[in-house]
Amino acid sequence: MSVFGSYARYYNLLYRDKDYDGEAQFVDQLLQRSAPEAKSVLELGCGTGIHAMLLAKAGYQVHGVDLSAEMLQQATERLSCLPAELVSRLKFSQGDIRNIRLEQQFDAVLSLFHVISYQTTNQDLLAALATARSHLQPGGVFIFDCWYGPTVLSNRPAVRVKRLEDEEISVVRIAQPVMYPNENLVDVNYQVFIKQKSTGSVAELQETHQMRYLFEPEINLLFSQSGFEYVTGREWMTNQEPGWDTWGVYFVAQATEVSI
Repeated sequence: MSVFGSYARYYNLLYRDKDYDGEAQFVDQLLQRSAPEAKSVLELGCGTGIHAMLLAKAGYQVHGVDLSAEMLQQATERLSCLPAELVSRLKFSQGDIRNIRLEQQFDAVLSLFHVISYQTTNQDLLAALATARSHLQPGGVFIFDCWYGPTVLSNRPAVRVKRLEDEEISVVRIAQPVMYPNENLVDVNYQVFIKQKSTGSVAELQETHQMRYLFEPEINLLFSQSGFEYVTGREWMTNQEPGWDTWGVYFVAQATEVSI
């Protein structure tokens, strides 16, 4: 089961304050600048499919891939509420972004919401980039965001508590980080309490999400080893130059003539 499996049901509630509309518009703008002819998009790590559906509304043909069957079930259930013309531009597949091969190429590959930071070893990172490259023609673009190393080291992750509720449940999530500076890793230990309002019963979930923080020089190297040419790296959602307080950075690479 994927790391999100045991609380996929609560995922959308936990992230309902996430600006999916703004992020999809931002990605559309990135695509318009870096691949203005792009029509088809592969999203690696699509979760419950919200970004994919918003990009489909913007006119793209989108194929979302995720490891979690629970996440993809929610994505598929969303399709029943959409018009047929929009559904025709969406497809979802279950698979590991390190090794899935769809035998199809796209104009652009995306990996959003720090999915690449879940690739914690060099081998995992290279495998994920190989997947992206194998699904692109030369000139196609790969866009992803990740935890930015300089900020993780200068503003170390701290304990955070998040509280949310809807008409059926209330959720309290406590995140306790543990850093491993020699491995460029952070274990985010989640303790989640879900209360059913109708009965008052409380369930507790515990999971650890291991995250890799990345630096621009190593990303440049990974790109060069994976059949990509580095294009740019800027702050997510602002396009500012990354600095010591920039937690989220996106990177754009273009597929070269020869795949590695």
